[in-house]
Amino acid sequence: MDARHGSDNVSLRRLADLAGLMKSRERVRVQAALDDFGRRFPQLFFAVYTGSSRAGGNIRQFGFWLLNRAAFEDVPVDRPNEAGILLVIDPEAKAASVTWGYQLDPYLTEEDSFDCLSRAHAYWLEGRFAEGTVRLVEQLRKILAKRAAQARRDPERFERKVAPPAKTGEIARRIREGHRQAAAGKSEVAR
Repeated sequence: MDARHGSDNVSLRRLADLAGLMKSRERVRVQAALDDFGRRFPQLFFAVYTGSSRAGGNIRQFGFWLLNRAAFEDVPVDRPNEAGILLVIDPEAKAASVTWGYQLDPYLTEEDSFDCLSRAHAYWLEGRFAEGTVRLVEQLRKILAKRAAQARRDPERFERKVAPPAKTGEIARRIREGHRQAAAGKSEVAR
């Protein structure tokens, strides 16, 4: 994605209406929904980007790239992009996508993003982008509140499904041990 969109960080605010889909008073309402989301989930943040996904690429890939490359000016530094959720609306492509950071992987599914986008779809078809976005944020807030309650009851269900990357030293140790074991096996066969 860096080859297509660039490898530099992009400076954005949580609400970046570059396509101009919302009027000033509508942006205030969306910003209030984003602020409310941040108060309810202080470890997370929600951001909205409206504009071209550039070069006609896949909007989901663009959202993933943007979430990884964006430096959100109005997000506290203790909330990394890995704990972020990004809604991308591309009016030229007539498409939208929800992307989330890897810290949310145990809590969100593709079905959840479909459910949230479905809540907004009818509003967006009528050109009511702010109202649709607010509905999407509200739906996602409900889903995350439900998952948080489930995680309190059954924390093992929500543990990361992918192991964290192994330490470099650990990888080297395993490789060396593997070579020693293979060499010992060959010397026993030679006897």
